[in-house]
Amino acid sequence: MAPAAMTFASSLADAQPVPFWLEDPGKPGALPALTGTERCDLLVVGGGYSGLWTALLAKERDPGRDVVLIEGREAGWAASGRNGGFCAASLTHGLGNGLARWPGELPLLEELGLRNLDAIGETVARYGIDCDFERTGEIDVATEPHQLRELEEMHQEAARLGFTGLELLDRDAVRAEVDSPTFLGGLWDREGVAMLHPAKLAWGLKRVCEEKGVRIFENTPGLELARAGAGMAVRTPYGRVYARQVALGTNVFPSLVRRVRPYTVPVYDYALMTEPLSPEQLKSVGWQRRQGLGDSANQFHYFRITADHRILWGGYDAIYPYGGRLSEAMDHRPETYLKLAGHFFRCFPQLEGLRFSHAWGGAIDTCSRFSAFFGTAHGGRVAYAAGYTGLGVGATRFGADVMLDLLGGEDTERTRLEMVRSKPLPFPPEPVAWAGIGITKWSLARADAHGGRRNLWLRAMDRLGLGFDS
Repeated sequence: MAPAAMTFASSLADAQPVPFWLEDPGKPGALPALTGTERCDLLVVGGGYSGLWTALLAKERDPGRDVVLIEGREAGWAASGRNGGFCAASLTHGLGNGLARWPGELPLLEELGLRNLDAIGETVARYGIDCDFERTGEIDVATEPHQLRELEEMHQEAARLGFTGLELLDRDAVRAEVDSPTFLGGLWDREGVAMLHPAKLAWGLKRVCEEKGVRIFENTPGLELARAGAGMAVRTPYGRVYARQVALGTNVFPSLVRRVRPYTVPVYDYALMTEPLSPEQLKSVGWQRRQGLGDSANQFHYFRITADHRILWGGYDAIYPYGGRLSEAMDHRPETYLKLAGHFFRCFPQLEGLRFSHAWGGAIDTCSRFSAFFGTAHGGRVAYAAGYTGLGVGATRFGADVMLDLLGGEDTERTRLEMVRSKPLPFPPEPVAWAGIGITKWSLARADAHGGRRNLWLRAMDRLGLGFDS
């Protein structure tokens, strides 16, 4: 191992292989598993953000509705408790992706996204959910000249469309916010992103759902979905739930509606958390306004500062397991941790000697258009939302509203959206999926190393509406 790599490795010596957020002492205890038979108006399958928002919004719409929620482990234990805590207004995985796919309705999608983010903030305040919610915005930073040009073009396009919340920062301006010698400029979305403690948001939603009368059963996976008279039945390890309607918020886990499965693949993402910065270290980086940050490469990093002055540093590697098989063994990848540590100290050389306290990974669901898709099954008795591609902290609340609209047969501004009415292209079967994703990842890395120039493969994927985003 080279001397530099040995230095990076030493920074990981104390890193606990568990998600930092899930170690919080305020973590609630698990609720009992479902045993026997339950009946309800609405069954929600999945206790992450998607399911918790669906259950809560269902009770807010109709307090008399009998709602049951089942969760295979504990609420928030998977992606909802492992992510970076970036709660974005964007429903389209960023302005560029939205422009490429739904240019005609992008102004409405942006408006709906901002209203959705406002509603999340209002919910957090109304129910006293202590999740460190801060409407700080996010800065996309350029670390290569071609990225700076791309940010300038995006700022011009946003201005043309009438979006006024983006501020272009030159090198000095971005480094006045967060100081890194690698930063050449940035694009600050002042309004469209909040930072939060992701696990505390999930636990807070769980508490509020219980207070509203939602019956929650943990350690209760849904094993099978079938028609049962005028409604549906879901089999669990120790019982069965009969429901008039079902909302599926299982995301990365195999859908109980089998025809939905080809539309998503799991991708493993990894993150590091530092020990708290000293006052001197904090002064050396600035970061007084606590924005989230992300660099602008295809293989990008996301990073943010926590309430207790730690830095979360994640992203870059996106690992697809052959066949889309989920495995807890994939939750940790030391070679990725070492790579991330090296990238961290390249970004913040003034923090040499800082150590990492936690290192973890987890699976997210991605689809070929990088943003959520929606639908119904079993004659409208079942609704689903999936494919958030790592931007689900905020967008899952919107998805919950869509699922409830669809189950209610309602004609709303949400259900009329082309984004809601259309589907992404499905992924091909193996080994084609494995080969295609591998070639795409190689091509994206090559583009990063060659001034952003996209090769023939990437240009073909763009034309087909396919791709792979880290």
